[in-house]
Amino acid sequence: MCAPTPVLSVRAIRLSAPGRGEDLQARISAPATGDNLPIILFSHGYGSSMDGYAPLTDYWAAHGFVVIQPTHLDAKRLGLAQDDPRRPLIWRTRVEDMKRILDNLAAVTRSVPGLEGRVDHGLVAASGHSFGGQTTSMLLGARMLGPDGEGEDMSDRRVKAGILLASGGRGGVDLSPLGRDITPYLNSGFDHMTTPALVVAGDADHSPLTTRGPHWFADPYRLSPGSKALLTLFGAEHMLGGISGYSVTETTDENPARVALIQRMTLTYLQNVLLDDATAWFSACQALATEVTPLGQVEGNAGG
Repeated sequence: MCAPTPVLSVRAIRLSAPGRGEDLQARISAPATGDNLPIILFSHGYGSSMDGYAPLTDYWAAHGFVVIQPTHLDAKRLGLAQDDPRRPLIWRTRVEDMKRILDNLAAVTRSVPGLEGRVDHGLVAASGHSFGGQTTSMLLGARMLGPDGEGEDMSDRRVKAGILLASGGRGGVDLSPLGRDITPYLNSGFDHMTTPALVVAGDADHSPLTTRGPHWFADPYRLSPGSKALLTLFGAEHMLGGISGYSVTETTDENPARVALIQRMTLTYLQNVLLDDATAWFSACQALATEVTPLGQVEGNAGG
């Protein structure tokens, strides 16, 4: 794996978003050198913002990716009231935020001095954690199912691959009473999620939103067609060892080695599916499988 390079980062880029209630803000981080750079569009978990998830976003940018992080309406810093009429449809607004950035990629990348002309706008992956994983899954083809079992197709062909980090599974009867109370709209279906993806799940992630336990987070892998891989992390809870920040209070399973594993596996996966470089991914999988005390295991097909 190549050595990391210095990273340039610009935050609070604003995109006009009529009907959203306020402009969409985003952060963009990119390597200081290199050309034909691929893009990762990252969706944060509930309550976070464009400034979260630095252990992942810094790493990806230092290893050759342009990382774009929008701040969704549920960010705590925006202070959206609980009775705000936009809340019930935040799941939809989040997907629209991601598409708005894709619609304005040229303007967004121009916001970083020296980046214009160095980005390959045809090589786009999307990633997200928790609620951000659900957002990302819809770009890959997952649908929010209505009472009739049908759901709108909000997928985007510009997104060539995805990484779902602790992303929830099926809704409906698989939700707990608490889940039905606070996320009544959550009813994901994965029958149409055909875009290649790496699903990352912790086997100790006991979410109060579901009655099924940690296996629920493997649904995007097990219930979707097409090329998928599953990285199961042993002993990992919802923050997967601390991916949401370098110094965060919400991490209950702090484990720098686990975070380092996620960094390596996600990077090599994207190099495989976006850049047709399978060597690093398969080497990383083999190394994990032969460890005396492995931190996780990989199953499935990672091909693009």
